[in-house]
Amino acid sequence: MKYALIGCGRVAENHIKAVINNKLDFVAACDIEPEKINKLFTKTGFQDSTKIAKYSDYKKMLKEHPEIELVAISTNSGNHAEIALDCLECNKNLIVEKPLAISMKDADKIVKLSNEKGLVVSVSHQNRFNLAIQKLRKAIESGRFGKISHSSVTVRWNRNKSYYEQADWRGTWADDGGCMMNQCIHAIDLLIWLIGDEVESVYGVTKRQFHDYIECEDLGMAILQFKNGIVANIEGTTNIFPENLEESISIFGEKGTVKIGGTSANNIEIWTFADENKSDEINKGLEEPTNNIYGNGHTSLYADVIDSIKNHRKPCIDASAGRNAVEVVLAIYKSSSLGQVVKLPITECVTTDFAGMF
Repeated sequence: MKYALIGCGRVAENHIKAVINNKLDFVAACDIEPEKINKLFTKTGFQDSTKIAKYSDYKKMLKEHPEIELVAISTNSGNHAEIALDCLECNKNLIVEKPLAISMKDADKIVKLSNEKGLVVSVSHQNRFNLAIQKLRKAIESGRFGKISHSSVTVRWNRNKSYYEQADWRGTWADDGGCMMNQCIHAIDLLIWLIGDEVESVYGVTKRQFHDYIECEDLGMAILQFKNGIVANIEGTTNIFPENLEESISIFGEKGTVKIGGTSANNIEIWTFADENKSDEINKGLEEPTNNIYGNGHTSLYADVIDSIKNHRKPCIDASAGRNAVEVVLAIYKSSSLGQVVKLPITECVTTDFAGMF
């Protein structure tokens, strides 16, 4: 399958590894700073990179390479939607780094256009493919928790000034958002997927406690109520000293308690059920080693997308899933700005609505 990458920054290394592992035919790469392309290939040890066409203009790339079937978008968050819509108009299947968009209008446009054209759009919420998360999903699906009472999600990470200085779009309302949109959205996607139901309402509080050199929040907390009666709380922050502490999700049911922890929801910390069996002993203490906070899920995500294109099915993490995670983040922002509960769905909301909040 012929493939192209747009955006060669921080997370692109994981995309290159996924390309290699899935044996894609890498046709072209694009970045507005062309030197980043060669740096990326050198860092990842990618073979035969001289055969890959290199561009600073993705529209030119799309025009000159109509044979491309799959495009990954790994640019700054504020550009995801525009590039995605342009690629869809050129009939390309997509993998889009989170978030899918930073406005509800754009997210809905991507969902609509991809459905109309019958194209695959998947969003890089790759932690769904973590071994621990997959086991948790199966336990929920098989009813081992009984009735679920509530859930708790925490993203306790560190992002210092040097992180934000690496790219001027980070921490801005026009091109990013704060810790909830950039860091915590992965855990929010996991929560929605695992609970398996629509979010009914959101009450959120966001603050900028330490990072006075960015526009957006470095701390967010929220209470979500789902239509099936489950309640969940979210804590997301980049204020943890001195380094990343955890990304975790806990599920509490009448017959089971599970906590998935580690720096990227990759370890089973608590696994207790009323109907314990032999497999439970294996699951307890499971740890999946990772080289970075992005985890190992990109390779599996790519495999799922490739299979979904070949077999004309929806990918595990489709455009609608990406849209729903964005909706929750924007609802948290809106709730915090209004000081009141926000009912879902929301249709007209964009990160720039909250410019000047802090």
